[in-house]
Amino acid sequence: MASRLVQTPEIQKLLDRVSGLTVGGGDPRTKQIVRRIVSDLYTTIDEFDITPDEFWGTLGFLQQGAMEFGLIAPGLGFDHFLDIRMDEADKAAGIEGGTPRTIEGPLYVPGAPLAKGFARLDDGTDKGEVLVMHGRVTDQDGQPVAGAIVDVWHANTLGNYSYFDKSQTDYNNRRRIETDAEGKYKFHSIVPSGYAVPPQGTTERLLGSVGRHGNRPAHIHFFVSAPGYRHLTTQINIAGDPFLYDDFAQATREGLIPDVVRHEDAEAIRAEGLNTPFAEIDFGFTLVKARSEAEGELHARPRVPPIA
Repeated sequence: MASRLVQTPEIQKLLDRVSGLTVGGGDPRTKQIVRRIVSDLYTTIDEFDITPDEFWGTLGFLQQGAMEFGLIAPGLGFDHFLDIRMDEADKAAGIEGGTPRTIEGPLYVPGAPLAKGFARLDDGTDKGEVLVMHGRVTDQDGQPVAGAIVDVWHANTLGNYSYFDKSQTDYNNRRRIETDAEGKYKFHSIVPSGYAVPPQGTTERLLGSVGRHGNRPAHIHFFVSAPGYRHLTTQINIAGDPFLYDDFAQATREGLIPDVVRHEDAEAIRAEGLNTPFAEIDFGFTLVKARSEAEGELHARPRVPPIA
């Protein structure tokens, strides 16, 4: 409930003015949204008796933290909240099934090399545990979706992502894989590690101020898309990670924690064309038919450009 001060005619008129409701031009929806946001902030300032020092200190914090907004947003649950809203909209529309969605995160890089059926993701310099992951992309009737694009990216064993970590080669641990006629995809890589937000950064300072940590469990990101189907944004978590159910980004979802099978026998190693023990994950993606062209498209958000 808004504070009494905010409800006074003086402040209501102020809100109308600052949000542009008293002048022509501009976008009507934007005016209403700005008015609501500013009104809620005025209410917070009044109800918590926020001092000028606290206000300007917070503004300075946000200015310093601008480069970390992509981490602050999931840390405060905005990314997950948007997913929940989309889940609720699906439920209201009677849309069921499909692989659960979960957050994209801020570390996607478009334009990864495209392979057909199989890809090697890592460049061989990281001596982590070898990972073999495979599965099928199907529709809700279990029929294969041939020609689907499985866009996959993950961190290295230090929890760092190529492009953002300049010590890694371009598109290391990043590939796009086109499914075969049976909807199958497969890749070799290394088992990634989780990561923490930058030490002493604004995200860590914010989380620490409310008694929280900034750790993510080990995970692998995916976009899965095909003509006529909804674009899927999701990720799997590596079972057994200590932060599996304590992800600072709130992205862990049941149905996205596949079993990890370790293979050490020589026959299995040879059959995979390897010379070392490996971890295996078998995980399939189920796509939902799109009701509109927009549902098949990747949603807009700030992303880095493809590597030239």
